[in-house]
Amino acid sequence: MIPVVALVGRPNVGKSTLFNRLTRTRDALVADFPGLTRDRKYGRAEVEGHEFIIIDTGGIDGTEEGVETHMAAQSLQAIEEADIVLFMVDARSGLMPADEGIAKHLRSRKKKTYLVANKTDGIDVTTAIGDFYSLGLGEIHPIAASHGRGVTQLIEQSLKPFIGEDEEEVELTEEEENAAYWAELEAQGELDEDEEDDFDPTTLPIKLAIVGRPNVGKSTLTNRILGEDRVIVFDMPGTTRDSIYIPMERDEREYILIDTAGVRKRGKVTETVEKFSVIKTLQAIEDANVVLLVIDAREGISDQDLSLLGFILNAGRSLVIAVNKWDGMKPEDREHVKDMLELRLGFVDFARIHFISALHGSGVGNLFESVQEAYESATRRVGTALLTRIMKMAEDEHQPPLIRGRRVKMKYAHAGGHNPPIVVIHGNQVSDLPDSYKRYLMNYFRRSLQVMGTPIRILFKEGENPYADKKNKLTATQLRKRKRLMQHLKKR
Repeated sequence: MIPVVALVGRPNVGKSTLFNRLTRTRDALVADFPGLTRDRKYGRAEVEGHEFIIIDTGGIDGTEEGVETHMAAQSLQAIEEADIVLFMVDARSGLMPADEGIAKHLRSRKKKTYLVANKTDGIDVTTAIGDFYSLGLGEIHPIAASHGRGVTQLIEQSLKPFIGEDEEEVELTEEEENAAYWAELEAQGELDEDEEDDFDPTTLPIKLAIVGRPNVGKSTLTNRILGEDRVIVFDMPGTTRDSIYIPMERDEREYILIDTAGVRKRGKVTETVEKFSVIKTLQAIEDANVVLLVIDAREGISDQDLSLLGFILNAGRSLVIAVNKWDGMKPEDREHVKDMLELRLGFVDFARIHFISALHGSGVGNLFESVQEAYESATRRVGTALLTRIMKMAEDEHQPPLIRGRRVKMKYAHAGGHNPPIVVIHGNQVSDLPDSYKRYLMNYFRRSLQVMGTPIRILFKEGENPYADKKNKLTATQLRKRKRLMQHLKKR
């Protein structure tokens, strides 16, 4: 399961700066749920290849007596959700009473906590952090979040228990080095189809996460699919308290359904246990192969729905959309809903949209055709020859633009990964291609490969010229010719 990291501390100690620095690698903030706990933000980050979910909490201030109130209101819940807590203090301001109050609560929670002294740039670090040892939280990790100094080391240190010991460097024999080399090439998708391993995605169960806001009918849909009341259902948000993993089989295909607690609407969170729902939903998306997003036809597309879609896209998961409670709607209302979906969901035009009634079962059976289609598209293996041919066809139909007076040259393409499908294009100046041309290439590959139900990503790698920094040495004959040519030019 992807680890969860919470940022806790007083206001203005740099939590949001660190949050933005960490999430920038994955296109910054993916969800903002102010109704869950004021000023709480959830993001997805990656450092040195290690992915994690990060929570930015609101600042805790006031006297030591006031700390408990603030902790209960916003940050204590983040600590409960987290696997790791980064307790941030301001090295420039020094130790404050609120820091001591927060430390007291953290010690009582017995969570894995790292004390982080921020804003250490330009000061004597040893002197500045000395007082913070009195908080009793062990080693202090100095960083400068605004410049990124010390951030990578901090994250690698805190994520060590989740990374495992198998990544330690060891001395390899020549045979092991060769095996590792070919394994790395295969992981990059640079082997031909006949050289790939025998992995067959059709032999594995499809993990299907059913997500959505509360009371849109997720558990009713799960029960309809299973044909039994496996999940407690009431007409009230929050009746599903935890993600439930349910194995099943349909049309001789194995599935694992993941029914999640819904992401709730602003002002609807009351019980402590319900506040866990967001993190469970995000983790279920990370764990799934295909995500089935359930939308209430009568309530339309909400900001929470769009936030979930953003997270699904950033996670690279396959997507099927189910518009529930379609039964009983008037024809004019249905047309209005369809117009709204077309307007607001244009950025996920690769996803199939189904109009269903989970309560009565209409349209539910067709969902699995789209789920299988999305899974097969996401896990399909495509060889270098075909991808390069498609790239050349796209180039012939629409030439890349001139960059600084030179035509961008795309050399070849290969698969860079699956689920989602990744196409890596090598060439000269390819990184400088405008976004409009990159979108053109993505859509061209999607149409050519008939990819449906999953996002497709295009990565660009520059071709390295081994002679770029070298000067040719001219022979004696070439030097004489050059001299004669220069003299001739001077006479003209």
